[in-house]
Amino acid sequence: MEIKMEFLPPRVQAESLLKGIADEVPRAGLLEKLELSHKEGRPLLVKYGADPSAPHLHLGHTVTMRKLRQFQDFGHIVYFLIGDFTAMIGDPSGRSATRPALTRDEVIANSKTYEEQVWKVLDKNRTKIVFNSSWCSQLKFDEVIRLTSGYTVARILERDDFMKRYKEGKPIGLHEFLYPIVQGYDSVVLKADVEICGTDQIFNCHVARALQESAGQKPEVIMALPLLEGTDGVNKMSKSMGNSIGISEAPGEAYGKILSIPDTLTEKYFSLLLGESMDPEISPRDAKHLLARRIIAKYHGEEAASEAASRFEKMFVRHEIPDDAPEVIVPADSFKDGRIWALKLLTVTGAAPSRGEAERLLMQGAVELDGARISDPRADLIIKDGAVLKVGKRRYLRLRLAK
Repeated sequence: MEIKMEFLPPRVQAESLLKGIADEVPRAGLLEKLELSHKEGRPLLVKYGADPSAPHLHLGHTVTMRKLRQFQDFGHIVYFLIGDFTAMIGDPSGRSATRPALTRDEVIANSKTYEEQVWKVLDKNRTKIVFNSSWCSQLKFDEVIRLTSGYTVARILERDDFMKRYKEGKPIGLHEFLYPIVQGYDSVVLKADVEICGTDQIFNCHVARALQESAGQKPEVIMALPLLEGTDGVNKMSKSMGNSIGISEAPGEAYGKILSIPDTLTEKYFSLLLGESMDPEISPRDAKHLLARRIIAKYHGEEAASEAASRFEKMFVRHEIPDDAPEVIVPADSFKDGRIWALKLLTVTGAAPSRGEAERLLMQGAVELDGARISDPRADLIIKDGAVLKVGKRRYLRLRLAK
């Protein structure tokens, strides 16, 4: 994808692109790349990699994706790399234990959702979606050995999470050492000028720079962005941590999740997700409602944002049952004389995916039937057609009894 064009002056671009960055390696490296881009009249090739470890992109991903869009607005080209090969190794970044690798079928299914969702932020005309299996799966064993020879065990162990696990006697699989090598090789294949990443990926990007240099290429510039904590306010937003907010998640669900973040994170969410400063005069409650509306409007439209706000008001302020509560059929063979065990009700209606999860929800007091809390898994319940089952904070189901 070659594009010859005029660019804004390098210093103007650099000043804008470096805003919000947590780290740049090397210092002033971006300006040097931009000056070369301007001199040659060619766009920079900007790489961003995402492993399809879960079915959906979340708001944490958009922090880096917004920076990618900035590059595109200045005329540069983005390689959105879906790590379908590396996902089957498992990224050890920030992990205290080995992460299970995914199956090929899981990776393919997750990759499809990524391909659909990136356009909520990126410009189709300046994006190339690539899959690293297209070159990594072609590597021969002797080529892999040559790649690994360019990096030492000592340098790999400089990585904080590896060293911590090594000192604590926790297992580290040899395949985990290969992850940063493979990720670095992606940059060699793509001849990346710049790599955008989270601060937890800086080590892997240093490996990429070393491998590019070994291949006779000018090393990429690393631009690392701050990590976004999830709804728990502690851990990096992650599907596996259960603290994520998906960009394609139902607006009502996403609205409620945004309101659940700690007050201390609101300002950071405004900055990283919207590029705005939070009004210091606004109350914490109103600030989060404004944040939720702005984010929902950004990814779903103004109408969806208004509906999500109204739905929240109805459910959690006026404690009314939402009009759009889905109806579920309670099979005739699962109840007798209108009676059913609580545990069975949750599983046959799909309110819980398993008996274990149903029991956990009940024991936590997260289940209500027509407003009455149910906590005993073996409670013998009387159910009526049209009864409302509430599971967790935001899920309502209207029960219909099969004849």
